[in-house]
Amino acid sequence: MVLALPDSSFGVPDTGDTAWMLASAALVLFMTPGLAFFYGGLSRGKSVLNMMMMSFGSIATVSVIYVLWGFSMSFGNGITGDDDILGIFANPFSLFGSDQLGNTMDVTENGETVTQVVTGGGSIPSTVFLAFQLTFAVITVALISGAVAERVKFSTWLVFSVLWATIVYFPLSHMVWGGGLMSGAETGFASWMFGSTDGEANVAPIDFAGGTVVHINAGMAALVLVLLIGTRSGFGKTAYRPHNIPFVMLGAAILWFGWFGFNAGSELAADMTAGMVWINTTAATAAAMIGWLVVEWIRDKHMTSVGAASGIVAGLVAITPACGALTPVGSMILGVIAGVLSALAIGLKFKLGYDDSLDVVGVHLVSGLWGTIGIGFLAKDTGLFWGGDYKQLVVQLVIALFALAFTGVLTAIIAFALKPLGWRVSTEDEHNGIDEAEHAETAYELA
Repeated sequence: MVLALPDSSFGVPDTGDTAWMLASAALVLFMTPGLAFFYGGLSRGKSVLNMMMMSFGSIATVSVIYVLWGFSMSFGNGITGDDDILGIFANPFSLFGSDQLGNTMDVTENGETVTQVVTGGGSIPSTVFLAFQLTFAVITVALISGAVAERVKFSTWLVFSVLWATIVYFPLSHMVWGGGLMSGAETGFASWMFGSTDGEANVAPIDFAGGTVVHINAGMAALVLVLLIGTRSGFGKTAYRPHNIPFVMLGAAILWFGWFGFNAGSELAADMTAGMVWINTTAATAAAMIGWLVVEWIRDKHMTSVGAASGIVAGLVAITPACGALTPVGSMILGVIAGVLSALAIGLKFKLGYDDSLDVVGVHLVSGLWGTIGIGFLAKDTGLFWGGDYKQLVVQLVIALFALAFTGVLTAIIAFALKPLGWRVSTEDEHNGIDEAEHAETAYELA
């Protein structure tokens, strides 16, 4: 039975696109356990389990609320046809529980009855689109955890993950990808910034796979939390060395593997553009690793495994918003600059005194900002260097600044609201090991 969904929401999906998107959703979900290895390896041995549990905890909480109301808040109006709320988010109750996405409708075509499913006008079932977008929400929340490693109560983190996803991530996802304020040129602020030519808007924000929604969002939230929660005991005096560098390398490898679903999957089709996105993602990531290692070689006379892994992540972050808009050469330029910028930026925490434990700010915020703004310089059709127009650069600057302000303010409000629960473990528990204090476990049983 059809429940108040317009006929335009139904269609016959393309089986090839559907198969690719199911695989992409699985690839992106695999990234969060990969992130757990990456963060876990960077942590000390007495806090590795807690660090990994924060990623797995994000899978649990965000998956549940995304199915219940997250998809409805992000993309529900595109299926129901309802108006959104001020261009910020869609009605969380219009598709609450996502049951309606399983509806079908029989249509007679050329004398034959064809069963259509809910597609929202696209080439894949909306159930598959939900699965794909759910994995984005999960890893965005998990990314934040690296900034506050080794000092935060696990219970408070779980509550934060629910509130932050609902209040920050779902609305920003709607604004960028769901037809809200920062989406297409006709529907967003770009239309009144630059108007239109011959009845068609001539510029639109570009965020192919999540520069604003994922990386600026997570990086800014991480910065707010570390400033409000404070530093680890001994910060600036204790050498916080990674306890398992092979874990770090394994995590980076899984992230790179999964990122092809992240970026190429965001085309929502198995086509030529997805292939070019794959090439751009690889080119930018490899160039970023080289950029990071060159900085280490010049500065420290060593090229490290952790540096290589971190350069990989910096390149993946930077190319995420730009992967559908650049040429392969432009992607390499974007990537190598990202590697250099993030390699330099991670040292700022010691100069400025904020304890970004695993360099979420230095990698995700810095490279996310560069990837989003760099589109304005390097986009093959509209960039300042490739297309000779300044408008794209202005639009990219505005959406980056808006994402910073939106996330910063709301994350601060959530962080203050959770103070009565208590953010920090005790100094004694932090010193003895947060794994044992929070989970009654240790990663390694040593005689």
